[in-house]
Amino acid sequence: NRFPKATMVPHLVTALTGPINELEQRVLDSMPAIERWFRLEWMEHTPPFYSSVDIRNAGFKLAPVDTNLYPGAWHNLTDEMLPLAVQAAMAAIEKICPEARNLLIIPENHARTPLYLANVAQLSRIFHRAGLNVRIGSIDPDIKETTRIDLPDGEQIVLEPVLRSKYRAGLKHFDPCTILMNNDLSAGAPGILEDLHEQYLLPPLHAGWTVRRKSRHFQSYEELAKRFGKLIGIDPWLINPIFAKADGVSLADGTGMDALAAQVDQVLTKTRRKYKEYGINEKPFAVIKSDNGAYGMGVVTVRDVKDLDDLAQRARTQAAADGSNQPVRDLIIQEGVLTNERINDAVAEPVVYMMDRYVVGGFYRVHAGRGEDESINTAGAGFVPLAFEHAAHMPQPGVKPGASAPNRFYMYGVVARLAMAASSYELEATDPDREIYD
Repeated sequence: NRFPKATMVPHLVTALTGPINELEQRVLDSMPAIERWFRLEWMEHTPPFYSSVDIRNAGFKLAPVDTNLYPGAWHNLTDEMLPLAVQAAMAAIEKICPEARNLLIIPENHARTPLYLANVAQLSRIFHRAGLNVRIGSIDPDIKETTRIDLPDGEQIVLEPVLRSKYRAGLKHFDPCTILMNNDLSAGAPGILEDLHEQYLLPPLHAGWTVRRKSRHFQSYEELAKRFGKLIGIDPWLINPIFAKADGVSLADGTGMDALAAQVDQVLTKTRRKYKEYGINEKPFAVIKSDNGAYGMGVVTVRDVKDLDDLAQRARTQAAADGSNQPVRDLIIQEGVLTNERINDAVAEPVVYMMDRYVVGGFYRVHAGRGEDESINTAGAGFVPLAFEHAAHMPQPGVKPGASAPNRFYMYGVVARLAMAASSYELEATDPDREIYD
């Protein structure tokens, strides 16, 4: 591993640190107002049970680019971070099911890689330390009996097939009060988990990608960013990526390409205006990805509408080569946010982990083979822990902006909690059982 284990704040290699330092100063000066604002939010809204947020720091803006409601990679949190996660788990469970005794974790189907299973083992450890009996149940049809899998560190994980009675889901001789999903339901909502009686499914089924849309999330985030910007006196664009959506697009057969081109042009034009306003001498770019987070389409970077022609040509060539009929997709087009953070000359981006309303840890995702305008969440990425156990809630007022690890991490935590709050609004809007008042 070429990345150091020690925590650090990478040097921001950009001459345009003015706005981010100003933003950091404004956030620190407004800390009491910010924390009160979050407290009031949580009086009115329920945070997602757990979440992680990918953040990009361009030097001139700091913004979330993705929010995960079924976070994996918990094994990248250090042992020093675990007490925070355990305390947050206790608080979250107490709020939902104070008498909880048994917790069932349901992992991804077909996920047998050692790293993913190490993540499941870490989740199991956190909830065990929070005082619960924890077992791991699989809804993978291939798991028909108890299956033991050895992990590289010598630990063993035990997967058991989930059983369904008329009203409840559980394991043989194990009836859980709470079921924790670590499965994003990309393949659809499984019938075995529908219509449960007096069992808490966390997150709820409508948090899965069968219902969830990234565009809805960022619409909620945009509204919150505007309110937050007014609270501390900043331009919300400094913490908010411009976005648009295009539905019914097929790159392979050209369906919906005009609408996609119009939305890409709109995002690039708005970004160009902002760059001009702030004197930013960079070429704007847009990122195109699937709106519902389903697997099968990577993150595509475009700098000009003309780039879509090359994209469509590659899609047609690929479809002809493998005989596939590329499905029509709903896409989100997002302002590309550069990452100017580096660890050992490799680009890095912070990922912040939360449980209930608390920041519990995080890490830098690092990739030596990617550029500052590319997705780092790809094969070959490494991970360096963030020192949230010392820094998330203890900023250092009076320290020069950009020079203090606690201040930088506090700012990450604020932006991540804003994205988490947006998820709570998003889940309320899509809740099939919500009460609607005139």
